[in-house]
Amino acid sequence: MFQSFEVTSTPHFGKDRVSAVRATFDSLGIDAFLVPRADEFNGEYVPACSERLAWLTGFTGSAGVALILRTQAIVFVDGRYVTQLAEQVDGSVFSGGDLVNEPPHVWLAANGGKGLRLGIDPWLHAGAEVRRLERALSEIGGSLVFLPHNPLDRLWNDRPAEPLGAVTIQNVAQAGVLASDKIATIAANLKKKELAAVLIADPSSVAWIFNIRGADVPHTPHPLARAIIHADGRAELFLDKRKTGIEPEAYLGQICTQLPPSTLEERLAAVSRDGGRVLIDPDIASYALAEVIRKAGGEAVEGIDPAKLPRAVKNDVEINGSAAAHLQDGAAMVEFLYWLSQENPGTVSEIAAAEHLEAARARVGQSMQNPLKDISFDTISGAGEHAAIMHYRVTTETNRMIEAGELFLIDSGAQYINGTTDITRTVGIGAVSEEHRRFFTLVLKGMIQISTARFPKGTRGCDLDPLARIALWRAGADFAHGTGHGVGSYLSVHEGPQRISRLSTQELLPGMILSNEPGYYRPGSFGIRIENLIYVRGAEEIEGGDMAMLGFETLTFCPIDRSLVIPELLTHDELHWFNDYHRRTREALIPLIHDHDVRAWLENATLPLEY
Repeated sequence: MFQSFEVTSTPHFGKDRVSAVRATFDSLGIDAFLVPRADEFNGEYVPACSERLAWLTGFTGSAGVALILRTQAIVFVDGRYVTQLAEQVDGSVFSGGDLVNEPPHVWLAANGGKGLRLGIDPWLHAGAEVRRLERALSEIGGSLVFLPHNPLDRLWNDRPAEPLGAVTIQNVAQAGVLASDKIATIAANLKKKELAAVLIADPSSVAWIFNIRGADVPHTPHPLARAIIHADGRAELFLDKRKTGIEPEAYLGQICTQLPPSTLEERLAAVSRDGGRVLIDPDIASYALAEVIRKAGGEAVEGIDPAKLPRAVKNDVEINGSAAAHLQDGAAMVEFLYWLSQENPGTVSEIAAAEHLEAARARVGQSMQNPLKDISFDTISGAGEHAAIMHYRVTTETNRMIEAGELFLIDSGAQYINGTTDITRTVGIGAVSEEHRRFFTLVLKGMIQISTARFPKGTRGCDLDPLARIALWRAGADFAHGTGHGVGSYLSVHEGPQRISRLSTQELLPGMILSNEPGYYRPGSFGIRIENLIYVRGAEEIEGGDMAMLGFETLTFCPIDRSLVIPELLTHDELHWFNDYHRRTREALIPLIHDHDVRAWLENATLPLEY
């Protein structure tokens, strides 16, 4: 199985471990220490050996940072994790902070205390973040101390070994573009800008450029590796050879020089000598790497990772692969939803539901000769009050039965060689309340508004985000997460720079894949989310219009629980979209489903709604 449900939070250890960290302060010459969730590669998913935040605090969410001071300790999280934080950490040791509205640098400027010396591990913080911290500390006469070692690593006696996941080749049949062509394009742009080289610090960019995939971290198939691409077209890949078998090594030997990761600093210094100008992304690359360039006499030229936008804008092969993966995934979802509908309320647990869905994906993948490689994130399987925890992760400790009269939310995804999926469905278990149905319909209205949006070139994610919220706003409600995130091509299920959120200023470009997932969450009671993946494309010409428009094409096909919809709350256009979506779902998935009973269920689940 790809997902473990063992208990991962043990809040009782917080006090002893925080005390041990504080005991190092005097010898390190600091008054506080910052512990981010990210690892040396600044990734969302990190290997077990880099789960420092979880080891220290017990918090297992995918975004957060702890600030340990001499007399207090704060864990900063965003709105998705407020409830989870309260459940996982020891409240007598840690208080909660707001990662979005008052992140550590803002908090420090207001509350840090005059002359505060803040210690950080320079390998765990990107250059842009370091500058924010330095500015904040300057306001209080404080200073940032770059530590020679991470004190947590010396305290963590049973720290797991670094991962050695096997590397595979992502063939051009799935990638669409040869790695040699990607390297040549990047090199040509470097030459044009009079740069000596670029440091590729994001493992997903490394995977995309070199057309390889890995298995070093949970659910994201990239190898933990970095690369230097030179303006003359040479490429150096810093990837442990214990991860590459004969075939991948021979493949890589044709397009780059594969070097041990331990030689990265030496090679980066070599290209930086005599004023070498090296492009580095300050939002991704560790501050320590930028310092290597500067100390060698080079210039760290800050700019966007040159692979970031190209891998976000999918080519036709990647789009078609994703569409095929979603059809396969939709068939597995239908098998799962049929099974759930046949089970008596109170007989299926949250864990059993997640396990059954994963098994359905594996079974369908085998039958279609496109195996399930992994799930794309830990499945969120929550019933009743658990569904109100936006990123709830069921464990053996929290597991409960899915009972009659409540809503069950399952947010899940899969990794296939031709695409990454992410889908959420909320279903009613037996008869549910009118309040459940009303809020479900309001969430559905927001999801439809994004699905049917038409917008001019230059439109940003923040421009569209309100469309998903207006129906909820009119009801005096909202949701505390973005409407959509970017999705990779057999890579990370959370990919930038594209998003649909209040904060996203990235222009939406044709070929970008995003999620469309408005929701509503009432703590202690119920939660709702409906999610499809969509991609940006040119829209059909609008009669009477005078400019070209963009729109979205839906990738995800799976029934939406029609029993939860109040048709009278939908406009005629919204109802038409809903019925047409179900027609397309039925036509797309029926050929993939061979069980008569499952086919009959799908036919019934996609019948049109009427006023």
